[in-house]
Amino acid sequence: MTPAPFTSALTAPLFGDPEAAEALSDQAFVTHMVTVEAAFARACAVVGLVSAADAEALCTQLAQVRIAPEQLGAGMASAGVPVPALVALLRAGCGEAGQALHWGATSQDIVDCAHVLQWRDLLGLLGHRLTSLLDMMKAQGDAHATTCMAGRTRSQIATPVTLGLRIATWAQPLITLEAELPDLKAQVIRVQFGGASGSGSAVGDKAAPLSAALAQELGLASAPCWHLDRSGPQALGAWLVRLTAALGKMARDLSLAGRSEIGELRAGEGGGSSTMPQKSNPVGAEAMITLAHYAAALQPLLAQAAMAQEERDGAAWALEWLAMPQMGLTASASLRHAQTLISSLQADTGRMAAHLDTGQGAVMAEAASFALARHMPRAQAGNVVKQALATARSSGTSLAQLLSEDGALGGLEDWPTCLAPESAIPAAKAMQERIWSSRA
Repeated sequence: MTPAPFTSALTAPLFGDPEAAEALSDQAFVTHMVTVEAAFARACAVVGLVSAADAEALCTQLAQVRIAPEQLGAGMASAGVPVPALVALLRAGCGEAGQALHWGATSQDIVDCAHVLQWRDLLGLLGHRLTSLLDMMKAQGDAHATTCMAGRTRSQIATPVTLGLRIATWAQPLITLEAELPDLKAQVIRVQFGGASGSGSAVGDKAAPLSAALAQELGLASAPCWHLDRSGPQALGAWLVRLTAALGKMARDLSLAGRSEIGELRAGEGGGSSTMPQKSNPVGAEAMITLAHYAAALQPLLAQAAMAQEERDGAAWALEWLAMPQMGLTASASLRHAQTLISSLQADTGRMAAHLDTGQGAVMAEAASFALARHMPRAQAGNVVKQALATARSSGTSLAQLLSEDGALGGLEDWPTCLAPESAIPAAKAMQERIWSSRA
């Protein structure tokens, strides 16, 4: 449909995100490269490679430079990287001050540092949205801590749970991802300086202090050259995939719970059909599922990018450029949809109660067998409940009523109370609270 689904006027409103697209845009990247070049000049002055006056004169000129991405396209096609064309334009525009530019750096230093600045902006955006989403989920979970519903395993009704617990299980991997953000930033938001072959040989013994000064100028963590260590980008990519997968799981549950024959949950505005007036399609949830699959399909490219040849590999390195921005956009768009779905979440408690009653109380069969196990061997208790449930289904009598009226079993327990679906609420609420208590 379009080669640019995240920025296309047609598909971006569904799959894209304007804030993330701006942070990861061509213009933002070019601006960050100029910022890195200015910071590099100041770092060179700090270690004595250029004079402070020359560095400041250059930075004054760079602050006035405006370079459009289109100006670098031909150079990118020629060199396979935009930095040579950028440096040529900057030198041409800075006059004598241009002599302090790009002293001992290589293209990868500039590109990787510019990408790190983009990733820092992206993680700031995602972190804020993730925290906001979790706050919304906590409020919804608290509101539905006693909303009883049928739990489902392997697509079949299993035992009662609460909507509060289901929301907590959606939140659980997101809580982990939120907690990991500081460590992820420490691994990813690092300075890059290694020069031509990664040793910093052009600046000799000033390589380490120059790298530290560059880190200070850019507000990045200090680090040795990581030209060939792509564990940082891989860690970022893995975090993005886990985020979209967690959101995709929530979206899949919402899509299922909103099916016509289930109808327990409603979220989002829904979308109409071109021919069927009665339909309200789960568009937001579907988009989140699509984005999760897409992000997961991109992640292997980052592993391949880590298998560079020798000291630099233009083919492997470029895989990150193709994959990472799209992975960032999948995560940001998915969070955008998730906030809309959670904020509009509504429960149909009547439909939930009806499904709990399905099968003459079969949803409480496990509870019945454990109750009987207090009075007889557990295997025997299981067989008794299985037979009772078969009788209940054939007679149309509820399991609780049948057990209550059984001469041998009726007096063993208060069966209506024991087999009320609401009896599962305390355990569900306790697990819900345990999950949320893990959030710092």
